[in-house]
Amino acid sequence: MIISIFLISIIFLSFFFGVYVGVFKTTPYSILDSIFDIIVEKNNNSVVVLSNPPSDISSLIDIKNNDDINKKRVELISYLFKNEVNYNIEIPTVIEKNISDDKYLDLRNLDSIDKFVIEMEYGINSKVYLFLPKIQTENLIIYHQGHSGDFYNGKETIQYFLDNNFAVLAFSMPLTGQNSNPIVESDNFGNFRLLYHDDLKFLKSNDFSPLKLFFEPIFLSLNYLDQNYSFSNYHMVGISGGGWTTGVYSALDPRIEKSFVVAGTAPMFLRFNTPSNFGDYEQMDVDFYKIANYLEQYVMSSSGENREQVQIFNKNDPCCFSGSDFLIYEDEIENTLLLIGNGNFSIHIDENNYEHSISSDSLKLISQKIK
Repeated sequence: MIISIFLISIIFLSFFFGVYVGVFKTTPYSILDSIFDIIVEKNNNSVVVLSNPPSDISSLIDIKNNDDINKKRVELISYLFKNEVNYNIEIPTVIEKNISDDKYLDLRNLDSIDKFVIEMEYGINSKVYLFLPKIQTENLIIYHQGHSGDFYNGKETIQYFLDNNFAVLAFSMPLTGQNSNPIVESDNFGNFRLLYHDDLKFLKSNDFSPLKLFFEPIFLSLNYLDQNYSFSNYHMVGISGGGWTTGVYSALDPRIEKSFVVAGTAPMFLRFNTPSNFGDYEQMDVDFYKIANYLEQYVMSSSGENREQVQIFNKNDPCCFSGSDFLIYEDEIENTLLLIGNGNFSIHIDENNYEHSISSDSLKLISQKIK
């Protein structure tokens, strides 16, 4: 009897909360409404649910040549950096050589760690480590951690690359790990602390794109490496949200030769079919993806001399991007690259990884592609 009354109370409260959200448009109305607007197409008071992949995926790719790629790249960077023109020459705010960090004392084949700090708008920063092996190749691996926190969570991956004599430039996502969680003073919303990526949408304006916060640290770090180190090739590897960052950044910056996106990306039509694949604010900024959608960014990441993107999906991933539906767009990206005349793209399904991680098999695949 008590359980029945409890369940009825829950249903009653849920109903009136839903009505309250719908009528007064309180949180989470804006999130639900924006998702609904993306999923459905409104036309003359009719609603068409886009629940299945398009019959002609190639029609979503408006890229025919390198000029199209260059145009979209310029427009994406303009959207991110607005009127700033020095993103390609600026360097980190703070540079510390040969630092000591007890968390990494047990790393094998580690010669030294250099630390970069990039200070950005609203008190948001990015703290970056450059792990230098005792004997290194000309290849630099940019490793980007996901939403789980600090790149320390990717320590085993960093160790794998050090074991193979690769230098590793490690990043955490904004607001995670060692990176700051500042209190923002806002005229429109009051003062609040930035804790989650979805909070960043409140910073968006005509003069500022929060998406910039994900990519500026990489641009500035590579600018400094260009000037002060002797690496010949930059490659990028990311897991989860760091995989998303890897996919987008490699579309923005042709300095990235080979990119490896692990459990971190999918075209919009596949995201709609699987709610766990929606992602945070940065993965659903409609204005950004109107310039170049996910499929077009895959082409941009792969196109160019000696450039390649490999997307790795864990078939049994307990978090997101599981299954093998992603193979549906592989041929379309490859065909577009053939039309353009250079670049490589492939999708690998990891059948044996039951975690949201980069497996040892995937690491072997990555190192084989780079060597």
